[in-house]
Amino acid sequence: MSIARGFLPPLLSGALFGGGLSIGGMTDPARVRGFLDLFGAWDPTLAFVMGGAVIVMALAWRLQAGMARPLFGERFVLPDRTDLDGKLITGSALFGIGWGIAGLCPGPAIASLALAPVGVLPFVAAMLVGMAAHRLIPERRALTAQGA
Repeated sequence: MSIARGFLPPLLSGALFGGGLSIGGMTDPARVRGFLDLFGAWDPTLAFVMGGAVIVMALAWRLQAGMARPLFGERFVLPDRTDLDGKLITGSALFGIGWGIAGLCPGPAIASLALAPVGVLPFVAAMLVGMAAHRLIPERRALTAQGA
């Protein structure tokens, strides 16, 4: 596989995703918090961004159903009902709480690094620490269990 074929699709899709987040206002924490404030000064504009994403994803699922394999991969790796466990539910709850407090989630935070890096840097740093902890804690438990 050539380097261009390996890096170009993720680079282009990431740029498209980041551009969409920026244009849609998802990189503005105040707008996101306004959307989540259902009983206060609710801002419904992000519902249109999410609705647009749902429509695009519905079309992608229909397109994928007719494909034997992905354009840039060997096989499709899709979630199923067995992926739903306590860790996923706990992580989803923590994600939602953090999104509500900070008004950012990982995609918009990374996109915001290009627009306002100083304001989003603490969030990105905390996100990276959380990702590292997610990897290190299970590894440490496995090592402890082997040594016991």
